[in-house]
This record gives sequence, structure tokens and C-alpha cells, in this order.
Amino acid sequence: MSLTPIMEESHDTQNRPRRSLASRAFAFFSGYQLATVLLLLVGLLTWLATLEQVDSGLYATLNKYFDWRSIYLIPVIGRTKIWIPLPGGYWVCLLLFLNLLLGGILRARKGWKHAGILIAHSGILFLLAGGGVAHLFSQRGNLAVTEGKTSDVAEDYYDTVVEVAEVKEGKIDSVRVVDGKYLGEGDGSGSTLARLPGLPFDLEISGFVRNARVVSAERMEPRGGVTVVDGYFPARLAEEKQAETNNPACYAKVVLGNGGMGAPFILSSLALQPFTVSEGGRIFVISMGKRQWVLPFAVRLDQFTVEFHPGTMKPKAFTSVIHRVESGREAGVTIRMNEPMRYKGYTFFQASYGPQGAMPGQKMYSVFEVVRNPADKWPEYSLYVVSFGLLTHFLIKLAAHFRRLKNPQGHD
Repeated sequence: MSLTPIMEESHDTQNRPRRSLASRAFAFFSGYQLATVLLLLVGLLTWLATLEQVDSGLYATLNKYFDWRSIYLIPVIGRTKIWIPLPGGYWVCLLLFLNLLLGGILRARKGWKHAGILIAHSGILFLLAGGGVAHLFSQRGNLAVTEGKTSDVAEDYYDTVVEVAEVKEGKIDSVRVVDGKYLGEGDGSGSTLARLPGLPFDLEISGFVRNARVVSAERMEPRGGVTVVDGYFPARLAEEKQAETNNPACYAKVVLGNGGMGAPFILSSLALQPFTVSEGGRIFVISMGKRQWVLPFAVRLDQFTVEFHPGTMKPKAFTSVIHRVESGREAGVTIRMNEPMRYKGYTFFQASYGPQGAMPGQKMYSVFEVVRNPADKWPEYSLYVVSFGLLTHFLIKLAAHFRRLKNPQGHD
């Protein structure tokens, strides 16, 4: 047996110039191996999230698995923790986008024979980009309006804020909003000093919990060092599976410019009246609630109708006849279940209604789910692009097949 060929191959390998770090990084991030691992991770995360949301709720599960702030996670199925740390789905999809861009577009073979595959890959990139845009920039809330009334204000489902408003001549003059991200983690720990430039005081917020009920200390004994204010305290409750039904609460103190601090008071989304502060001859009201945003148009509810399944009070279908009011112009629109209104980047879904069990002649109100998603139609567009790319690839391959049948000795 001769070892000469092996020795020559080893000699060639040793003399081969080493690839640069950038070249090796490009090969890794564009490789099929990474793509396979990422696709498996996406499938695994989606499957685990589907199982976990049964017990934890959809909103909390989506935040845990696919929010950009979730770097890694520990799955919990039922009450059992699976002690296998997994990367956050947002970052897995971002890495998959990079892999497909480098490997499926830049590194892929070019030319008309591969045009269909390049188009299909572009459609998938567009789909992934749409998911990122929707995650970062979409808003979701509701708008409730009574028959004969008009409203242009939607209330966010999840984002809790604290509003500080100055009152002049009995009317709200200006409003400062403390964003929900400054309130705390929602577990009752920590405190935050919210700066309010232009006002004679700042606001210290502490003990923020996502779901609570303010109760009397005489009816329920406070536990764990909970602060009692005027005989009341926020009793923490388990967070609801439907996050939009949580009722947050916290403590707050007015912090004056000279370092003085007022007595603590309780803020709750269930409070019927705001807390009033008088300072320097000025009057302010402080309240907690869901963030509100003004729409570029108003909605007037003209008529609401509901149909029930025979012999039951279970709704079969409900319909809202509305007029969209904008700059003095009106347009009639009918919104039904599974037939939303789309206009100026907003989508109105028929979500609910009330009052339940209304008497004949009693005015009804309709609740619309309002979604503002800049990438609302991107998944549909990406489907068209991918389908066109695959069809193009199929036709190119079919044409090449017929050419080979016509000229068996030729070369394609």
C-alpha cells in the first residue's frame, strides 16, 4: 500500500491559504446547517407556546416566547418546568432572516434558471420582516360606542399608564402620561421616580401589580408588609389568562422640588374618581388606566343588531351599522363578525356588545377591537410573491424537461 497520495493531499491542505474570519462567519451564517437548526427551533418554540398558552394565556405566552426583550426562556407545561433554556423566538426569527438573506439571496446561484427560487426566498424574507414590524409597531385595543353616539378614542388592551392632568376653570388643560414601562415589573417590587418637567412636583410610583383589588383592611388582613392607606390597600390577585381583563394598581407619592414628599395614595384602574393634588395654587388630578389613542377619524354607531341561536342566549351573529366621520365627510360602513372594516391602517373587528339581556327599546353599545398594524397585509403579499416564485421555478423546470425530451443528446 502506498501512502504517497495521502501525504500529497495533506501537503496541499497545509499549504491552502486560511480563510479570513469574515469569510468563515459568512459561511456559518449563510449555511444550510444553521438554517436547519433555526427552522427546528421555530417549530419547537411554536409548539411549546401553543401548549403553554392554555394555562398562561395568549398575551403572556407571546411575550415570553416571541417578545424582543425575551433573550431566553424556560418552558412551563402545565405546572412542570422543563429545565432546558431555549432562545427567544424573536431572535431566532431575526437570525433566520439573516441566514435566508445571506444564503438564499446573496450566496445563491444567480441567473434566469434560478429566478423562481430567488423570488420565493424574497417572499419569505418579506413575511419575516412583516412579523417583526407587526411585533414592534402594532397597537391593539378596543373602542366602545353607544347607538347614536360618536367616538374617536381607542383604549389599549395591555399598556397601563398613569396620567397627571392639570385642571383649569373646571376643565382638563393638559395631560402628562407616565408610560407603563416605567411603572415596574408588575410583581409589586421596586419603585420609580417619574419626572414631570414643567409641573411643581414629580411622582414616585411603587408596588405596581398587574392585577389587584383595593380592599378595606378591616375586611381583609394585609400580609407581607403591605402599606395600608386610609384603611385600604391593593390586594394582589392572580393575573388573568386574558391579560386585557387585569386591573392594575400601585402606590404613589408626590415629590416636591424642595425634596419634600407627600403622603402615599393608591392608584387603581378600578377607581371611580382620580386622586386630586393641590400645589402652588394649581390643581391636578392623577389616575391610572389603559393608554388611550386618538384615531384620525370618528365612528358613529347608527344601529346594532344581534341574532341568537334558536332557543338559547348564545349570539349567532352581531352587526354594527356605522358612519365613519372624517373632516366633515361621512361614509356608511357595516361591520359584522369576520367582516371587519379596514381604513387608513386601522382594522375594526366586531368584538362584543352590551348591555347583556337588554330590554326592547333599550340602547345598545358595540365594542370594536381596533388594530393598527403597518404590516397588516404583508403576509398576504408575501404569499403572492412566494407562489409566483414557485410557479416560475416550476415552469422553468418544465420547459427544461421538454427541451431534453425533444433533444435527448443535447445539453441544457
